[in-house]
Amino acid sequence: MNAFGLNRLRASALPSLWLALIWVVADQVTKVWAETHLMVGEPVAVWPHLNWTLAYNYGAAFSFLADHDGWQTWFFSILALVVSVALIIWLARLPRGWSTEVVGLNLILGGAIGNVIDRIQAGRVTDFIDFYIGSWHYATFNIADIAISLGAFLLILSEFWLKPRAQKRKARKARA
Repeated sequence: MNAFGLNRLRASALPSLWLALIWVVADQVTKVWAETHLMVGEPVAVWPHLNWTLAYNYGAAFSFLADHDGWQTWFFSILALVVSVALIIWLARLPRGWSTEVVGLNLILGGAIGNVIDRIQAGRVTDFIDFYIGSWHYATFNIADIAISLGAFLLILSEFWLKPRAQKRKARKARA
C-alpha cells in the first residue's frame, strides 16, 4: 500500500461510481428533453395512467417547504451534498464488487446529485413523470427520484433480508 492508501481505495467499491454517473446523465438528459418538449402543467398522454407533465418543485419530496422564501433550496442542496459525501465514504469502505448494497448506494447517489444540479442551477427541481389513477395523481417526479426510491428499496432489502440470510447461512456452516 502506498502512502496515500490508493491500493485500499482500488479494492473498495468506489470504481462502481460509474453507475451513479449514468443515472446523473440520464436524469439531466431527460430533464432537458422535458423542458424543451413540454409545457408547464400541460399533460401529454403516454400510456393509460402515465403522462409527461412538466412541473417545477421548489421544495423537497411532495413539494415539502416549496412555499418558503428560497432558503429551502440551499438547505436541500447542502443536505444532498453532505449525504452524497457520506455515500461515497460508505462505498469506499465496502469491498470491491457488486452487491445489492453497492447498487443501492450508487442509485441514491446518482439521484441526489441529479436533483442537486437542478437546485444549484435553477433553484428548483424539474419533474415530468405524472402517474395517475382516475382523477388521483401521484406527485410528479423524475429519473433522479426513481433512482433514489429504487436505491432506498435495495438498501432496505440488503440490510433487513439479504444480510441476515447470509449471516444465518454463515452461522450454519460454522456449526457444521
